[in-house]
Amino acid sequence: MRSPDTVMRLDRLGSFHQTRLSFMRVLLRRLDSEAWRLSCVRWDVNERGEGFAVYRAAGPVRSYSLVAFAHDLPPEKRTDRVIAEEWDATFALFDGDPLPADIERLRANVPRQEAGRVSDTEIVLARANKSVRLFDHVASCLASGQQPRAEDLAPVGYLMRTTAVYGSGKFGLAVREAICDREEFSAPFQAEMLAVFLIRAFTLDLVDHSARTRSPGNATTLAPELRRTLGVGNATGLGMAPFLINHPALLDRWITARETALARVRSLQDPAAWTALPSLIARARKLVASWTTTDARQQQRIEALDVDLGTLAARVDAGPSGLLPLDTLYRWAETSLGLEAQEMLVSLLIEPHGPVVDDLAETMSCDEGAEFPIDGRMTLGALAALIEQNYRFAIETDFRNPSAQARFWYVSEEKLEPRLGERGAEEGAELEQPLGIARDVADLYRALRTRERNARVAEFLLQAPQFRHLVRRIQISARHPYAEVRDNLLSAQMRPIDLLRAKLACFGATRFDPKSDRWVRITMFQNAPLLDEIGRGNADDWVLPQLEARDA
Repeated sequence: MRSPDTVMRLDRLGSFHQTRLSFMRVLLRRLDSEAWRLSCVRWDVNERGEGFAVYRAAGPVRSYSLVAFAHDLPPEKRTDRVIAEEWDATFALFDGDPLPADIERLRANVPRQEAGRVSDTEIVLARANKSVRLFDHVASCLASGQQPRAEDLAPVGYLMRTTAVYGSGKFGLAVREAICDREEFSAPFQAEMLAVFLIRAFTLDLVDHSARTRSPGNATTLAPELRRTLGVGNATGLGMAPFLINHPALLDRWITARETALARVRSLQDPAAWTALPSLIARARKLVASWTTTDARQQQRIEALDVDLGTLAARVDAGPSGLLPLDTLYRWAETSLGLEAQEMLVSLLIEPHGPVVDDLAETMSCDEGAEFPIDGRMTLGALAALIEQNYRFAIETDFRNPSAQARFWYVSEEKLEPRLGERGAEEGAELEQPLGIARDVADLYRALRTRERNARVAEFLLQAPQFRHLVRRIQISARHPYAEVRDNLLSAQMRPIDLLRAKLACFGATRFDPKSDRWVRITMFQNAPLLDEIGRGNADDWVLPQLEARDA
């Protein structure tokens, strides 16, 4: 297992790639192996693109329905920002099959999103906007009876992008505890991923519908091989960043599963484990070649990644070496490749070994509140020792330097969303959220050094209750080594998109395109099977584009 001091630094977290344990991959493997039936069961959208549709996902025990509402949105109202009040499409994932009365209730509320009212019959609430130029281009091609060119689809990779996907009890939705005992939702974020997968189908059907309304007698439908190349985009900002900090035990489960998978694969002695690598590297290079961004820093990273993958391909072509050849290869990469390529190698090493690692998908959830009460019997000396062991990054930072706490996290009054302020230059520092873990642990450590080492934590917290949340975190980290991001989240050099990328990679996102250091666009389910292809046993090998004869 790699050290948390290596894995949990922001620069490495911000280099993560999807793996076969990512939540989208876990979802599609289950849908496929259990032969879920997914289809559009109602389409009531008019020639202006307004109306609703219902997509049904029927499993062995339960069914769920995505109720999708299409809107004719004026261009001046289209924005990905959280302050938007109207969108091209809005969605709810319904628990079961909605009755007409349910449709009418949802029609009155779902398009309003936060301003509406939903119930615990709904599991997910979401919204999306068109990628207008690509959507119109594809619709125009289809209306003329022609297919769009694949090379015109590739730079964007989606027809619509979600701007929010809410679950876990937000705005009155079903709480996590109400659904977590269902097998299909036992892994993290499975309901949200199911909703997005069905949203993808809606976007593809909507462009076909748009073409038909433009030219009823002439239009064709988008070819399956082109449909697969289109996923769902997503615009993600600071609202997602604090999640990894606020859920340390859950973060540990995600990273532990990933690192355990890597350790298992590195321990394989079978030389045959080497044989899949040349093709996987070539497919990864094809994926990287399709990865476009307007961010200069990310473009440099993409170019460096491609060079490193070339170096990796040459090393693999030289053949395996050592008793543990995959371990030898990874150790070589640590000193020969950049972080982007090292983490891509992690993904590629894990990829072909489903029988070795897929059981870990069942270990990535936890009940944080029930599992982690504070141990008040611990001595203050033992608590200080844990800080010295796991929080060196905190106690070795000089927080007297203004750049060490140049930022502060707060929640906006208007949208109740996390925001990042510049300390000293912006108002609101008095409303700071407790996300400056490194600074606050350093404060706690100084306080402990003035106390008797044999005193108990319970007595200390009676006198200093402001440290309760920190003591709990430290005790969690003692048992769960990947629970803490080991960096200063208040630093002037901190890039919030590193947190965003780490979480989105766990989801299974690809093609990270930063729009600033605070928000990023990504693609989900690109190249994934279509609804009617689920159950055919081909729902796992889709993230990396397949090689064609000219790629060989």
